[in-house]
Order: sequence, then C-alpha cells, then structure tokens
Amino acid sequence: MNANASDRKSGAFSFKPSNPKQPPYMPKYIIERDIPGAGALTPEQFRGISQKSCSVLRQLGPQIQWVQSFVTGDKVYCVYLAANENLIREHAQQGGFPANRISEVKEIIDPTTAE
Repeated sequence: MNANASDRKSGAFSFKPSNPKQPPYMPKYIIERDIPGAGALTPEQFRGISQKSCSVLRQLGPQIQWVQSFVTGDKVYCVYLAANENLIREHAQQGGFPANRISEVKEIIDPTTAE
C-alpha cells in the first residue's frame, strides 16, 4: 500500500503498485480453507502442496498471484492478488484445494492508522 502519513490520517488510501512497471492493480483476497489437521502437516507435505499450487498458478497466468498463507490447526488462510474471484475458484478446483470462503480485502489498516 502506498500511502504517506498525511494520507493515512485523512483516511485516503491508495493501493497502487509501488513499481509503476508492474501490471495494473489487482484486488487482494483472503481465502479460508478448511483443512482438518493442517497444523500437523509435515514440511514435506507443505512443500508438495506449495508445488502443486505454484504449478496451477503458472498455468493460470499473471492475473493471479499467491502472496502468503497462514496455517492454523484446521484451517489455512491464504492471501492472493487476483483479477477476480473466479480465478481464485479456478485455482482451488484445479489444485484440489478447498476454498470455503473467499473475501475481497476492502481496506488495510495497521497501528499507523491510529496516528
């Protein structure tokens, strides 16, 4: 997010890419995946899941990007940039991953929002 301190204080946010040579802005999504026992998966299992995800992403093209994922006991929360929600669903279907809830991020706040 590119916002200077005065923009943060006024509530005006810009989600423009920091590098103007990057493709146009893509919405950010949080994907909730119900995966029983996710927190007990081995590093090898995570590697295999990640490799499958990256393989599908390469096939889908540059309009979808995996940013990171957070693993809890029985869920995985993934952060993606994508042109639309349908690409997220297509990635999940092709990869064999659940996508139980897909939510578009409307705003990003952090402790500096309080300033």
